[in-house]
Amino acid sequence: MAKSVIFDVQDGVATITLNRPDVGNAINLDMARALVDVAIRCETDRSIRCVVLTGAGRLFCAGGDVSSFADAGDGASALLSELAGTLHMAVARFSRMACPLLTLVNGPAAGAGLSLAIAGDVVLSARSAHFTAAYSAIGLTPDGGMSWLLPRLVGLRKAQEIILTNRRIKGEEAEAIGLITRLVDDAALTAEGQAAANQLAASAVGAVSAARRLLQRSFQNGLEGQLEDEAASIASAGARPEYQEGLAAFLAKRPANFLGL
Repeated sequence: MAKSVIFDVQDGVATITLNRPDVGNAINLDMARALVDVAIRCETDRSIRCVVLTGAGRLFCAGGDVSSFADAGDGASALLSELAGTLHMAVARFSRMACPLLTLVNGPAAGAGLSLAIAGDVVLSARSAHFTAAYSAIGLTPDGGMSWLLPRLVGLRKAQEIILTNRRIKGEEAEAIGLITRLVDDAALTAEGQAAANQLAASAVGAVSAARRLLQRSFQNGLEGQLEDEAASIASAGARPEYQEGLAAFLAKRPANFLGL
């Protein structure tokens, strides 16, 4: 049986591929558990400098595996609790790992697939992709962090429309409202994704990680609290080798080399 998630690491870039293309990469318990396993590896392996998440086949991810919900019958509530809880362990680790997450949305994303698609720090989407919340169509509510991410990305009013009406958001609109970072021609997605991953992997990953944490806390902090966090973070960054290399490169008018620090 093929693995539901493919994990590969090359030159500091870890690529995670959702690999159930025959069912649109729908998330079942096996896939959710596999995502936790690879998320732990990404969180703990400090040789990984960038994580890429994408899907195999025509879809990025169709969301939860609805056929498994139906098969569960009266046990659907217990299954949903275990599935969401397991997936959330992976999402939390991707959020707090010490390197950036790049999502390459190779096709349509719905339900929890939409949650995973927009979880990236940088989100490149194929022009043919579209996005749908999909939950209320089968009487369910969001998971995978969607209700936290969407209002922060597109504002509360737009998030309400996306989640409550299930309106399909096409690629051009997704880019315009800030749901994704950038729209890419389908044929160019792999090359553009590799270039973006290489750029992120070559960056000052420690500083990038600290910046991720600042951004994540910014909606919970008041201004003075955020200013204090920024002051502590930049002071800490100034004591790290990345700063020393970055400053030396700036003064010498050469590209900085953060790899191996």
